Amino acid sequence: MIKILLVSLPLMASSVAYAAQDINPNQVATSTYNQPSSSERIDKKNPYTMIEKVANITFKRFADEQNDIRKSPNLLKDIVREELMPYIDYKYSAYKVIGAKNFKNTTNKERKAFVPVFRDYLITSYAQVFTLYKNQKVTFEPAKNLTKEKIVSVNTSVIEPGRDPINISFRVRKNKKTNDWKAYDMVAEGVSLLDSKQAELASIIRQKGLPHVTEMLTAKSSKDIVFKDGTN
Repeated sequence: MIKILLVSLPLMASSVAYAAQDINPNQVATSTYNQPSSSERIDKKNPYTMIEKVANITFKRFADEQNDIRKSPNLLKDIVREELMPYIDYKYSAYKVIGAKNFKNTTNKERKAFVPVFRDYLITSYAQVFTLYKNQKVTFEPAKNLTKEKIVSVNTSVIEPGRDPINISFRVRKNKKTNDWKAYDMVAEGVSLLDSKQAELASIIRQKGLPHVTEMLTAKSSKDIVFKDGTN
């Protein structure tokens, strides 16, 4: 989906362009990281602390595994899958991308096939964006009162010397049944990645059908991760 991202935690405004690009193939690799994933350690009841802790754990993995990642960039997919996806409401995002107008023209079977493919596409998109991360400092908005809130925006800023802060907001949604919070969209410098992806795919779904888009995203999600600086 997202140009995406649940949803999940790219950290630069240029991610909008990078996540939309096709990715050149590279050798698939498997992570050897054996620490417990963030899903085993982070409470989903507070979206503010959840976003901050998930980000910190993810960045630490980038630092700890940097040498391996440079040799095998697809390790970034493993990190995204293990550390971010437990906090991304990818099903909700997938349905938002389909859109209300197209929803009635799709079958339950088609939607069930689309959701896991959309999840894989998010993993690949986020992993490619993370090649842009260069240990920038990230600040997080303090927690607010959530008594009546069902959807909140968790604001962050990426601080890089010599340039203005990059403002990134994560839209997070509360599950009515579990009361857990999960991210479903990211707004980078005022641009909603979910809205942009919905606008891109809505007409294709309408003209060619959801199965066509599912097949299209299947191909994109199988692409391998490449560092654009040519150092890997």
